[in-house]
Amino acid sequence: MMMTTAAEGVVVKFPSFKITNTNPTLTNRRFATVRFGSRRLSSSSSISVVSSVSSSIVNEDEPKLGPVSLGHSTRPHFPILHQEVNGSKLVYLDNAATSQKPTAVLKALQNYYEAYNSNVHRGIHFLSVKATNEYELARKKVATFINASESSEIVFTRNATEAINLVAYSWGLSNLTPEDEVILTIAEHHSAIVPWQVVAQKTGAILKYVSLTDDEVPDTVKLREMLSKKTKIVVIHHVSNMLASVLPIGEIMGWAHDVGAKVLVDACQSVPHMVVDVQSLNADFLVASSHKVGLLPYILGFCHAYYELLSVMPPFLGGGEMISDVFLDHSTYAEPPSRFEAGTPAIGEAIGLGAAIDYLSGIGMQKIHDYEVELSNYLYESLLSVPNIRIYGPKPSRTVGRAALCSFNVEDIHPTDIATFLDQQHGVAIRSGHHCAQPLHRYLGVNASARASLHFYNTKEDVDDFVRALKDTVSFFSSFK
Repeated sequence: MMMTTAAEGVVVKFPSFKITNTNPTLTNRRFATVRFGSRRLSSSSSISVVSSVSSSIVNEDEPKLGPVSLGHSTRPHFPILHQEVNGSKLVYLDNAATSQKPTAVLKALQNYYEAYNSNVHRGIHFLSVKATNEYELARKKVATFINASESSEIVFTRNATEAINLVAYSWGLSNLTPEDEVILTIAEHHSAIVPWQVVAQKTGAILKYVSLTDDEVPDTVKLREMLSKKTKIVVIHHVSNMLASVLPIGEIMGWAHDVGAKVLVDACQSVPHMVVDVQSLNADFLVASSHKVGLLPYILGFCHAYYELLSVMPPFLGGGEMISDVFLDHSTYAEPPSRFEAGTPAIGEAIGLGAAIDYLSGIGMQKIHDYEVELSNYLYESLLSVPNIRIYGPKPSRTVGRAALCSFNVEDIHPTDIATFLDQQHGVAIRSGHHCAQPLHRYLGVNASARASLHFYNTKEDVDDFVRALKDTVSFFSSFK
C-alpha cells in the first residue's frame, strides 16, 4: 500500500496493511503534522486506509510469578479483550470513550430479553411486573452506588448529554435571567458547554470561563474569585477527559453555595473510577453515562439531584409516562423521577447497569481507584521515555493525582497518524482527535491530540505493549524526516 507522509512528502509502503475498501469513512484520510505552541496543524496528501480487523480468540497466559494484579484477575471477565486485531493481540486503551462489558452484564441483558422482555410501569401481567421491579431495582442500585439519600433522586436519561440538557432546559430556562452568570472551565466537554450556550442565548445569561494554571489544571483560585451574587450555576467536570486532572469538587461546591449558586458536576470520568458520594459532595446536580460508569451498552445515563430541587423543576420532554393526567387543553405531571422520563425508557440497559454496579461493588470502588492510580503513574512515567512527546495535564506527585489517562502529541506527527499506525501495525486501540474539547485544544495551541486511557482490567503489560508500539510508530514516521 502506498502513502505519502506529511513530514517530507516521501512515498512509502506499509508492508502489512490490508487494502479492502469496506469502511468508506476511512477513505481519503488526511495525514498531517502537529507542532507545539500556537501553530496550527497542517495537513498533507490523501490516503485510502481501511481498517481490516480480523478478530480471533486468543488464550492469554496469566503471569506465572508474583502477585496477581486487579487487571490480570478481572480480564477473564471481559470476552472482547481476548482477541487479535490486525494480527496482534488487542490492547484496548480507549476506556475514556467507552468501557468494555463483563460477562455478568452481558448475561443480565440477555436474560432480560429472553426471559421477561416487556414494558415497565404499564402492565399488570407477569412479564411487565418483573421488568418494572428489575428496572426500579436498578435505580435503587444507582442511588446506593453514589450514596443518594433515596432512589427518587435518580433520573434515567439516554446519556450524560441528555442529563445535562435536562438541567439546562428544565432548571436553566426557569431560573436564569439577563445578566445572570454561568461559570464553566475551558476544559469542559462539549456536552457541558453547548446546552448552556443555547440557554444563555434564550435567557440573556452570561457565560464565563475559567482558564488553566501553569500546571495545566483548571484554575480553581480564579474560579473562586469569579463567583459572585450574579453566579447562578457552576458547570464543572470532576475529572478532565483530556488533562486527567481531578478537581476539588467538595470545595467548589462550598464556594458556590456561599454565593447562592448551584453546581452541576460532570462525573462521567470519575464515577467509573473512584468512590463518589453525592451527599458528601453536596452536589446539586451530578450526571454520568452508563457505558462508561456501568460497563454496559449505550443509550443510558443518569442525573442525580435532591428531590426538593427536582420537585420544583418543570418537565424536560413531554409524552407518555411523565404525566399524571392529560386533558385536551392541559396536562398535569407525575412526581420525580417519572416527570423527567418521558416515553419508553431503556429498560434492558438500566437492568444491565444494575448488574454492572453489582460487579463493581463486588470488587470495591476504592480498590479500583487505588489500582488505577498505580497504573496511571506507570503510564505517565513510561510515556516520558518516548522521544519528543508532550503530555498534557499536571505531573503526578504526592499531592497531585492524575486520572488513568494521558493525552499527548509527538512533535511533527499527527495524532491520527499515530492512532492509525498503532491499530494497523500493533493492534493497539487509542483515541485521536479533539475528544469533544475543542476550546481546550485551542487554548493549548493544537487542533488534536492522541489519548490512551485505562480501566481496572488493564495491566502494566498493556502499558508496556503500548509504549513499545508507540516508540516503533515514532521511529517509523521519524525515518522520513
